[in-house]
Amino acid sequence: MNKRIIVTGGAGFIGSNLLRYLHEKYPEANFLNIDKLSYASDLSYLSSVKDSNRYTFKKLDLVDRQAVRDIIRTYKPEGVFHLAAESHVDNSIKGPESFIQSNVVGTFNLLEECRQFWQRQEGEERWEPHRFLHVSTDEVYGTLDEDGTFSEKTPYAPNSPYSASKAGSDFIVRSYFHTYGMNVVTTNCSNNFGPHQHDEKLIPTVIRTALDGNDIPVYGKGENVRDWLYVLDHCEALDLAFQKGESGETYVIGGDNEWKNIDLVKKICDILNREQPAHFTDDYHSLITFVSDRPGHDFRYAIDASRIKRELGWSPSGGFEEHLYETVRWYIDRYQDKR
Repeated sequence: MNKRIIVTGGAGFIGSNLLRYLHEKYPEANFLNIDKLSYASDLSYLSSVKDSNRYTFKKLDLVDRQAVRDIIRTYKPEGVFHLAAESHVDNSIKGPESFIQSNVVGTFNLLEECRQFWQRQEGEERWEPHRFLHVSTDEVYGTLDEDGTFSEKTPYAPNSPYSASKAGSDFIVRSYFHTYGMNVVTTNCSNNFGPHQHDEKLIPTVIRTALDGNDIPVYGKGENVRDWLYVLDHCEALDLAFQKGESGETYVIGGDNEWKNIDLVKKICDILNREQPAHFTDDYHSLITFVSDRPGHDFRYAIDASRIKRELGWSPSGGFEEHLYETVRWYIDRYQDKR
């Protein structure tokens, strides 16, 4: 691992898990967490590293080009894990502009300032040891029917302002490899789950509303299918892509773990029935309520992760039942602490 690493969006769900993972695995490395501390950010999950002399936090919005330039030239990073993004599809439908600003403009500002600084340091023909890892989503590929999977060769077909903004940022990163020879790698992952995900996402929403005795909202008939990837498996894959991935290439990352939304919701209700019986109902399943589907709701996502398995030696750990149980238990404790 390089000595000075920037992680953007490190107060978010995946970013905070990644920082904890990297900080423990690489005791020789120093980490700067850049996050604008939006509504979806939370530094509390980083309490285990906040007092480390190898960890620093900087509140910064990547849309502020001058601030990005100043931090790059001051910290002098050797590597960047770029995770900062607006990510909630529903919010992008209600207000797309912030997604274009954060995901497209913010990515460009960070990428360009890194390029300028690293090029001056190393010259155009030698980018190593510097590397820029861009973390993206499988939603850029659009939707699948009942068959098929996304791979690195799947054409882009984004269907929401969120996925379109991520697709735009992916193309900008790609262009910096082909135009400047910059040492970049892009990853596109399926739906993550695990501790410290924001309340607005599906799994926390199911748990929170159920514990409150409110209706559990499920879009449409709940038939939409998602591949679920445990967040620490994702962190391991990002580490491998940063360390061993081929420059200029893309790696898709999935959990080999497809679930219909309704089946996942029912499984969470089963766990809640065992772990946190309610006084207001005999069965959390009774709270499941179907609501109008959202516009542009992709039917199915599925990942063919054979490339990263074959070339980088990564594979998901499995144990979905255990990881889901641990996740539900974490949220039960979290929501109890808030009451």
